[in-house]
Amino acid sequence: MLDKYRFLTAGESHGKCLTAIIEGIPAGFEIDTALINDDLRRRQLGYGRGGRMKIETDTVEITSGVRFGKTIGSPVTLVIQNKDFENWQKIMSTDPKDFTEEKSFTQCRPGHADFAGSIKYNHQDLRNVLERSSARKTAIETAVGSVAKQMLKQFGITCSSKIIQIGNATENFNQEIDNARKDGDTLGGKIEVTFTNLPIGLGSYVHWDRMLDGKIAQAVMSIPAVKSVSIGNEDSYKMRGSEFHDEMFIKDGSIVRNSNNAGGIEGGMTNGEPLVVTLSMKPIPTMPKALQTVDLKTMQECVAHFERSDTCAVEACSVIAESRIACVLIDEFLLMFGGDSLEEISRKFSRKQ
Repeated sequence: MLDKYRFLTAGESHGKCLTAIIEGIPAGFEIDTALINDDLRRRQLGYGRGGRMKIETDTVEITSGVRFGKTIGSPVTLVIQNKDFENWQKIMSTDPKDFTEEKSFTQCRPGHADFAGSIKYNHQDLRNVLERSSARKTAIETAVGSVAKQMLKQFGITCSSKIIQIGNATENFNQEIDNARKDGDTLGGKIEVTFTNLPIGLGSYVHWDRMLDGKIAQAVMSIPAVKSVSIGNEDSYKMRGSEFHDEMFIKDGSIVRNSNNAGGIEGGMTNGEPLVVTLSMKPIPTMPKALQTVDLKTMQECVAHFERSDTCAVEACSVIAESRIACVLIDEFLLMFGGDSLEEISRKFSRKQ
């Protein structure tokens, strides 16, 4: 089955720009660039962010698919300029005449894609791996997800996220981050993302690859540094069935529940309760406190390459996670209520309610 909301992104960390093409948005949806830019700003905020955030002030330009603030049914193109490209023009040039070994490196950084990527693509200069595997590409992914969130919001579906833990701290996050920074170290954390007012039945129990929880898990796990994803009560494995499963009751003629341990998904489908996704982010692997590694050129032991890094990017990860999940949900929403225009989708949605 083809996805309804499809997108491709392109661009490198220090390249000229980041680009996305979104296909499958019906005509008539209102898209506000100011709201996209607000999500981009949220992604750049958070205590513990590094020097790159002082260089970039991410804003999006829509170059196709939208006219006078509304989608027209054709592919939507988003572009974010990399301001730091000004300092990397020769190093990241597409012209072979500009070849230089400046800023190249061969010391693998533990925790990054460097080693496996160099083997897979036969790269001698690990910058060829770094540039695309960098979390910088999540800026354009955030923009794509922001479009999805705006589309969902037009049907009353909203999202929020919160930080549950950073390092060993469940409060006083800034102090925990300060302590790590002083040690030249980094921190990860735990995040909870919630979507409300989702219609019942998004996803499917019919085939394994159409189950919504599986799709969400894949989308969130592929965010750089995310190491685990769960939906609903994380302590389910400790509980008996009689404690975990969300009983159903009748109130004022409607079916209600007194708990949401399932996190809004049963049998691979939304069940009308809030969708609750929890994810854990590992500590950022780039750090001033150099780790031991190997130089692929000399095959000698050395310390890992370091340019700059955040101490903690958990808040940024929460915004990215909102966007990734929103892309999955709008795809499922359009599969269920699809049409060529907002008006057609709205009619189908109204009949289902």
